[in-house]
Amino acid sequence: MNHPLPRWSHLLALAAGAMDAATGLGLVVLPDWTLRQMGVTPPGAEALEFVRFVGVFVGAVGLSYLVAGWRGEDRSLRAVFDFSRIFRAGAGSFTAVMVVAGGWSPAWLAVTVADLGLVVVQSVLLARYRDE
Repeated sequence: MNHPLPRWSHLLALAAGAMDAATGLGLVVLPDWTLRQMGVTPPGAEALEFVRFVGVFVGAVGLSYLVAGWRGEDRSLRAVFDFSRIFRAGAGSFTAVMVVAGGWSPAWLAVTVADLGLVVVQSVLLARYRDE
């Protein structure tokens, strides 16, 4: 039996995609400024290239959500919700560990909350609206 995803799940994909695509673009083009907007002290100039590299991945995750949201097909949404959980769980857990260990400032917990929050919401959506 096919259980279509609720309409708001398409909006969730577009919102998450816009958030990550914009953040990724910011980290690539203006990494210093973007990190400051996040409340994070930017690293030295020598590390900004690595921040840009991370921005490419963040932006790519965001674009995958946007493509799925624009298509509006449940199949595309299910795929992006399923696979992105791996990346979000990793990023959210890593930032939490770094903050708790004292390596990173508490401002990074915004990433933890956003990523792990989306993991929970996406997991509930996929469990509740199974495509059998």
